[in-house]
Amino acid sequence: MARARERLSVRIVDAHVHLWDVDAFPIPWFRDGLGLPAVSSVAEYRRAAEPCGVDAAVAVQVADSVEEARWLTAATAADAVVRRAVLQYEPAAGKPLGATAFQGADLAGVRAAVPQRAADLSDVAGLDALADALGASGRVLELLLRPEQLEGAATLASRQPDTAIVLCHLGLGHGEPDEAWLSGLTAFAAQPNAYAKFSGLLSATRTDAALTELAGTAFRLFRAGRLMFGSDWPMSARTHSYADVVAATRRALPHPDSLDFWSGTATRLYG
Repeated sequence: MARARERLSVRIVDAHVHLWDVDAFPIPWFRDGLGLPAVSSVAEYRRAAEPCGVDAAVAVQVADSVEEARWLTAATAADAVVRRAVLQYEPAAGKPLGATAFQGADLAGVRAAVPQRAADLSDVAGLDALADALGASGRVLELLLRPEQLEGAATLASRQPDTAIVLCHLGLGHGEPDEAWLSGLTAFAAQPNAYAKFSGLLSATRTDAALTELAGTAFRLFRAGRLMFGSDWPMSARTHSYADVVAATRRALPHPDSLDFWSGTATRLYG
């Protein structure tokens, strides 16, 4: 009971959740056997998250269709907790924010999910134009990368100093940290406009000690002012309850009750 009260004592802004409905729009990667629900709704998220002290969240688009983008922005516009949307980047001629950034959308940012691209990101069409447009409008650019692309992300951040660039899942996710990952993450974090989400890191095999080591590295490189919590719900729900994600994250942190980490950084970046 004491632990539950502790979880509720810190205001939480969850910077990384996913919503979808496979009957409403296509999700190319979705298939049976992934252990994921066909519908990931605002109501289900709130049932899981609100008892843990969450009072705001950012929903990140999982595919790249215009239908999904419209559905997601409508869902976040109508909810008092999942308040902001980050849309996926789909390059389109004459549209620097991509095909999903349709007119009038109230976006917190746009994510380029490009782990299949070149290590230096040179083959991501329009990436600098996207960063320019986002920075000019006060929005963030999110990156979903593999570790080998972290040096390329650092170079991008140095070219785009006026754009906040947010790394999803520490550029690692469920992968194993190594010297190459650490070198790339260090280069990225050295840019003052570089931020990271401590998200997508829990798995059935990652130990508390390993998570603690990752948290120590993240705080050392980014400090709490450029680091933020993300649950990666409902992806994380396959192995951990929402309460377990919050508790395991708090145990891992060198500063367990950092207001910047739990809410301040995300509030500043995503409004």
